Amino acid sequence: MYKEGQIRIPSGCAIAAVISRTGKKMTGDIIVDSMIPMHDRSNGLGGGFAGYGIYPEYKEQYALHIFFTDNAARAECEKFLQSSFEVVKAEIIPTAKIHEITDEPLIWRYFVSPLSSVLKNLQLDEKEYVVRTVMKINTTIDGCYVFSCGKNMGSFKAVGFPEDVGRFYRLDEYDAYSWTAHGRYPTNTPGWWGGAHPFCLLDYSVVHNGEISSYDANRRFIEMFGYKCTLKTDTEVITYIADYLIRRKGLTLEETASVMAAPFWETINRMDDAERGKLTYLRTVFSNLLVTGPFSIILAFENGLMALNDRLKLRSMVVGEKDDLVFIASEEAAIRRMEPDAENVYAPAGGEPVIVMVKEN
Repeated sequence: MYKEGQIRIPSGCAIAAVISRTGKKMTGDIIVDSMIPMHDRSNGLGGGFAGYGIYPEYKEQYALHIFFTDNAARAECEKFLQSSFEVVKAEIIPTAKIHEITDEPLIWRYFVSPLSSVLKNLQLDEKEYVVRTVMKINTTIDGCYVFSCGKNMGSFKAVGFPEDVGRFYRLDEYDAYSWTAHGRYPTNTPGWWGGAHPFCLLDYSVVHNGEISSYDANRRFIEMFGYKCTLKTDTEVITYIADYLIRRKGLTLEETASVMAAPFWETINRMDDAERGKLTYLRTVFSNLLVTGPFSIILAFENGLMALNDRLKLRSMVVGEKDDLVFIASEEAAIRRMEPDAENVYAPAGGEPVIVMVKEN
């Protein structure tokens, strides 16, 4: 008989999400519970969550969640932040002391607004400035790592099983209209706090099950545009690809999916002229951003999310609904844990994006 941890699970890692189409808030209990039936997809080397709508009182500020190795690193980072941002509030992120989570770094959050004088001098919009600032901190200041930097959202991650990570961060005390979750089973990369999912940039967050065989090609291309992949895992690049295609290049979610999980040429050639021309353009111009290898991902963002399988569907992903809620997970058991009476449960086809948007009030 094999014991836990003695065998490699090649399709390991668990992902899950729940979103309310009407923007109804849910405590973090629901998404933490979803990970329990998928416990064996993880091995305790990473778990994490992202919640949207959790900071309504600071919704105009960017919420920077930062790991520090020590107070000296924190002091250096804070000095840099104060030179470039109005820091509205700085505080330790509340956690619970549980024996399952050990070796935790200092975990702080800062609600900040870029200084208008700095933006004017650099001639940058605030989102681009925040991206550049995060890249600079994560590559030049030793001992600190910004792991979340969006408005009215936040990522919470650690080394541990996801159910324990949820208790550690006291997610039952947060209310969100959209939650995503990840349980990690690293295969080619180390398990460490910064390498746990989700990976975030601005309001984009990504949880991923699989392996990115195109990582080097994707990384070399995206780093030409100022992104820095330093977190020792292939998933990081997916977040930067999404930011580049959607924010910088103005592609739609459907177009972004058609770049990352592009149809095969033989499929494109059978399409009508208009669709064939569009997809030929996307595959040609953004050929280095085709993501290959087995994957299922959930890309969350302000007021919505998109779930996507690789075009051969080499990783599992299931979708279900109930009333205004949409559920996504690696296994139906996770959906049933969140909502036993879930309806319209199905598995999307490979390369078929599932896009859910929150209705504007």
